[in-house]
Amino acid sequence: MGNLFKIGQIINTHGIKGEVKVYPLTEDVNKFKRLETVLVGGEEKKILGVKFQKDRVILKIEGIDSMNDAETYKQKYIEIPRENEPELPPDTYYVSDLKECTIYDTNEKEIGRIFDVISTPNNDVYWIKEPKELLIPVLRDIVLDIDIELKKIIIKPVGEWQDED
Repeated sequence: MGNLFKIGQIINTHGIKGEVKVYPLTEDVNKFKRLETVLVGGEEKKILGVKFQKDRVILKIEGIDSMNDAETYKQKYIEIPRENEPELPPDTYYVSDLKECTIYDTNEKEIGRIFDVISTPNNDVYWIKEPKELLIPVLRDIVLDIDIELKKIIIKPVGEWQDED
């Protein structure tokens, strides 16, 4: 389990006073308002201002005082220490933890490692890219066990739930 969470990525400058446009990598964009400091490119910086614009966050960060300064931070990640994050409710996991897990079926056949988790209106979907691309709906009758400590997820055998073409 990583000890830093990426909560956003600086994608552009905003205005001439050094504000940066951030693509949020967190479901809770209001988190930016609650934070006093963040790590930007590994350096601790104070957040001096937060605004929201459509699906982006505009931040004023300590030490970034001009458009030229802001330009040097493009593509850098905004991170926070994991210990600053709240405990999750039962049966809820951080995507970064799930992406370290390998999926097996109940016959102990290795299916693959989670590449990403896709959120859909009804349920999340685990995306496996290798050895064979597979989308696994995260439903109680398919995903039987999640063990973050062992980095292991057990699912029902694919043939039992996947529609055959």
